[in-house]
Amino acid sequence: MKIGKLLFTYVLLLVSMAAQGQTSVISGELLDSLTHEGEPFATVRVYKGRKSEKPVAMSVTGQDGKFAQKVTGQGSYLISFSSMGRKEIVRKVQLTAAGGTISLGQLLVQDDAKQLKGVEVVAQKPLVKMETDKMSYDVQADNDAKTNTVLDMLRKVPMVTVDGQDNITVNGQSSFKVYVDGKPNVMFSASPSQIFKSMPASAVKSIEVVTNPGAKYDAEGVGGVLNIVMNHADGQGKVKMNGYNGNVSLIASSRGWRTSGFLSGQQGKLTYSANVMYSKALINGTVTEINRTSADGSRMDYWQEGHTRIPFTMNSISLGYELDSMSNIGASVGLTSFSMKNDGHPLTRFSGGPYGAAGFSYGNEMTMENTNMSFNGSVDYQRFFNKERTSSLMLSYLFTTSPAENDNRRVYDPIPGNVTIPLHDLYSEAKTQGTEHTVQADFTTPLGKGQTLNAGLKFISRRNSSDSKYYDITGGNEVYNAANSVNYKNTQNILAEYAEYSATLGKFGAKAGLRYEHTWENVEFIIGPGSDFKKNYGNLVPSASLTYNISAGFNIGVNYGMRITRPGISYLNPYVDRSNPTVLSYGNPDLAVEKSHNISFVFNYFTPKFMVNMTLGESFANNQIEQYSFMDGTVLNTTYGNIVRSRWTNFTTFMNYALTPKTRIMFNGGVDYGDIRSNQLGEHSHGWQATGFLGLQQTLPWKLKWSMFVGGLTKKYSLQGYNGGFNMFNTSLSKSLVKDKLDISLMYFVPLTGKIKISQYSRGAGFENRMNIRIPAQQVALTVTWNFGNTKKQFQTHKSNISNDFQEKKNNQQMNGMGMGAGGGM
Repeated sequence: MKIGKLLFTYVLLLVSMAAQGQTSVISGELLDSLTHEGEPFATVRVYKGRKSEKPVAMSVTGQDGKFAQKVTGQGSYLISFSSMGRKEIVRKVQLTAAGGTISLGQLLVQDDAKQLKGVEVVAQKPLVKMETDKMSYDVQADNDAKTNTVLDMLRKVPMVTVDGQDNITVNGQSSFKVYVDGKPNVMFSASPSQIFKSMPASAVKSIEVVTNPGAKYDAEGVGGVLNIVMNHADGQGKVKMNGYNGNVSLIASSRGWRTSGFLSGQQGKLTYSANVMYSKALINGTVTEINRTSADGSRMDYWQEGHTRIPFTMNSISLGYELDSMSNIGASVGLTSFSMKNDGHPLTRFSGGPYGAAGFSYGNEMTMENTNMSFNGSVDYQRFFNKERTSSLMLSYLFTTSPAENDNRRVYDPIPGNVTIPLHDLYSEAKTQGTEHTVQADFTTPLGKGQTLNAGLKFISRRNSSDSKYYDITGGNEVYNAANSVNYKNTQNILAEYAEYSATLGKFGAKAGLRYEHTWENVEFIIGPGSDFKKNYGNLVPSASLTYNISAGFNIGVNYGMRITRPGISYLNPYVDRSNPTVLSYGNPDLAVEKSHNISFVFNYFTPKFMVNMTLGESFANNQIEQYSFMDGTVLNTTYGNIVRSRWTNFTTFMNYALTPKTRIMFNGGVDYGDIRSNQLGEHSHGWQATGFLGLQQTLPWKLKWSMFVGGLTKKYSLQGYNGGFNMFNTSLSKSLVKDKLDISLMYFVPLTGKIKISQYSRGAGFENRMNIRIPAQQVALTVTWNFGNTKKQFQTHKSNISNDFQEKKNNQQMNGMGMGAGGGM
């Protein structure tokens, strides 16, 4: 009898231990009730039966607000979610002996007015969200956004570098694509630095860097994708809250001024937003000096002090309407324009070799005006097929047109009798026009637990034209020179299809995709030299990524992607720019598509106080498009060719440390080693280059917010030489008044050398060229912003689904008064 009781007790104990040992996972997503953004680092506590002093399990939500809490046992449990200044959320769950996963879905958290009353909330919102193939920098969470431009903020963004000439690289590459709210903009991709340094950062919500675009993204852009998300989110009418909010801002600085306005709102099922901005930058006193020596012993010296004016305008309107619970429609239009006006009086001297020891010199008046405009409009329809909204179809249409004009006038001083090169007054007028129509269909569906399939089709039709006219000025009259003028048309049609599979298996995440793009291209010369030609080619572009989540805030991954770059009209255009008689520049209509391969290893670690990203990458291309120069007699010729084999190894890191609740320290930097060679030119260049920026943000007494940002970069290597480095210091002080309706900020920027000093060196067959530029960039700026509205929400308005990467490679290096024919810059 006793033995039977013992056995019965033993069996009960085994059953109890088995039940106690069963593990369940409670998952879900904690979101802000107004913005539907993830609530990061909220505390998750699990209690047995009812709340007590000691929880049986505890963790924090991830940066995106998601959680997956493991609980051992069965029965009734309570799970709570809490964070500073927020109402606590409590849910009851029933765990069974079978274990498994219980999904709580989306939980919406609200502010706690009682908790906030009389309490200063000093918790810091994370600036960066990190994934192995994508990073997002929260511009609005950075107090510097009140005074800085978008270009200033880019210096803080991981994987992005901005040099002293304001040239931007992404993931170490100057070839990348720019999105604005998911919409392509030809002008943004062609002249990113000029536009970004005119845009106030306050108009931008976040900046996303996609370092390994998958098959869903277009194959264009070697460095990846830079997505500028304006001050509204995507989606249509997800939150039923009528109201509006907005702001108006005015910035006055020693280098110009700018003003902007923003409005967003919701009325029933309709959401809307609008952005308006205008700026005018003034830079006087940019000095450019060039010294060129040739194999014949001659020397050319060039000096110029230039003056630059850059007016900029950007306007956009977005609308979204929820047709029913399973479908919505959206539309948006945008207009952007800017021009760069330069003038100066360059002086040129030739001596040595065939010109003799005394040589000769001459001067001239030079004016240049470059005008760019871009208009785009889009319509999107989205239909969901299940209540979880995990299966959907998106149909999209996009129209874009982008006219541009570049005018140059050069009038010489009385020419001395000993000048031996032909000089004559001239005027050139180059007009380009690009028009695009894009239709796209994207389908997403789950295949099973943790598995998703994305597939789609896209067709884009592009029509480009270039009309470059050259005039000789004789007796004050402009005489058309047909021999030096070019007019041609470029037609390009692209059909793309893709499929991408992603899966999450425990701690592993994987994604694999394949994209095929076929291009039909036709070039027709109407006036000028050049033969008509047609091209018909296809590109198969694979991509893959693998992620391992070691813990809730710790993951590693490996990415591979192939990217292509199509030469744009500015690279293909054979028109010869003769605005400077000592330098001729022109395109190459025989350029082929550039192909590159990228592989990277990513390490991410983050806690509520500390986050770090480290990426080790390797990229290589065997037919890279490169600008190169050569001497033809006494004239330097500059053009393009598929002439480079490049290998780049790069290591980048971003760190953010909340030292105290009121102090934040940031670091963004990297080290690269490049090997660049061209068998055709017999050139080889290689070396190390580095960048590093350190930032500090501090909340002072009286709620004053102070920030400091200092850093620089070393020389950057190219095939025929290098560009010198630069350094800078930026600090700002800001204060919010009138119940946070009025923001006032003061900013100071200065290069550590007083002026931005840039050196460039290039060499080639028969010449050596050195250029030094001094830019008076020191600046003081005052910003005043008035916030208004009846809700704090940034309403979720429409953004286009089309993310057009089919923008071709263009000459997007900004001259900034640094080229031989430019007259000044910013």
